Amino acid sequence: MKRPIALVEDDRDLREALSLMIQYTDHYELIAAFQNAEEAIQGIPDLAIDAVLMDINLPGSSGIECVRKLKFDHPKLLFLMCTSFEEDEVIFQSLKAGASGYILKTDGPAKIIKALDELFDGGSPMTGSIARKVVASFSQSAAKNLSVEELTRREKEILDSLAQGKMNKEVAREMDISLGTVRKHIQHIYEKLHVNTRVEAVNLYLKR
Repeated sequence: MKRPIALVEDDRDLREALSLMIQYTDHYELIAAFQNAEEAIQGIPDLAIDAVLMDINLPGSSGIECVRKLKFDHPKLLFLMCTSFEEDEVIFQSLKAGASGYILKTDGPAKIIKALDELFDGGSPMTGSIARKVVASFSQSAAKNLSVEELTRREKEILDSLAQGKMNKEVAREMDISLGTVRKHIQHIYEKLHVNTRVEAVNLYLKR
């Protein structure tokens, strides 16, 4: 039995090409194709489908926003982003919105179909370059968390105070230490966290 899926793509030629590609497979059936997020949000809830092949750069609302809205009401529906964007922020926003995979249009028909296969096998298909970006991001986050853990108890206390918006002299008075000692601790914090400003240090500490 063929798996029913939908397609959201604003480029007419590409939409028709993807539609034909899906229809020529033995195990997928294209139930509907939409040219923008608004039509998809309106039409997809009434369809008996298992997955959506989603573009990101759509007129009006983006594909990311479309996934976010549909995933909230239909948590079992699978979304595979198929786009030209490789920017880190776009990738992570898509995954946070509820996408299960992220591939590039330039990967070609065979890889797109293979990605759908992997999606239905319970995987999270990603183009190689995209997967490397995701792994690198997790590695950077782990390194930053490790840096925070290297802070001393006193340095963490000072960061707690800075996060509350307190000035150096207020911290010195509350902790009964000199202003120079506070500044020295802050310098050590910057060095350990590899940052240059109070805002960067506080943000990294709060995100740990």
